[in-house]
Amino acid sequence: MRYDYGLWGAVIFNFLFVIVFLLSFIKPKKKYEWRSMGVTGGFFVALFAEMYGFPLTIYLITSVFGYRIPVFNPYQHTNGHLLAILGVGEDKALLVCQIGGLLFGIGMIIIAIGWRKIFKGQGGLVRDGIYKYIRHPQYLGIFLMMVGMLVQWPTIITLIMFPILLVSYYRLAKREEKVMIEEFGEEYLAYMKTTPAFIPFFNK
Repeated sequence: MRYDYGLWGAVIFNFLFVIVFLLSFIKPKKKYEWRSMGVTGGFFVALFAEMYGFPLTIYLITSVFGYRIPVFNPYQHTNGHLLAILGVGEDKALLVCQIGGLLFGIGMIIIAIGWRKIFKGQGGLVRDGIYKYIRHPQYLGIFLMMVGMLVQWPTIITLIMFPILLVSYYRLAKREEKVMIEEFGEEYLAYMKTTPAFIPFFNK
């Protein structure tokens, strides 16, 4: 039976690509910022380890259901997606993977755009460009990258980690906003009233 895993070089390459990209634009400084980035790193390690290294989720499913699952060889990489294993068909699973990749790419673009505005702002309060529509575009970008990967290659571990990451970055955003209020005062409070935190046009 064909076994398309054990590609630890691919695990390392993909992990380093994502982490170097995030560190290039997010640039954590404080301890709690590094803590959130560490959890993010753990998410992508778990993701790529299962995508290319050791398919733990597939092993767990096959140990419960045996080979009564709809695909003949779940250890072939094209069948390793959970939707393929659940019988939606390889073509539909491939389409879902492409949607996931698109979300991942959009997330990267949003992070880069947000960083560029902050860099050009030179320490001032940035309220134009993407910051006209959302207060934390970098974190929205991270969320979209993770959602994209969950769509592209869902695993038990990453599904468990995702809500933990959402809470972690929500708390990080709140901490940062306290700092911004101390620095910019009423100007930032007025900005908060008119601009959503994470989702454009949804100011809650």
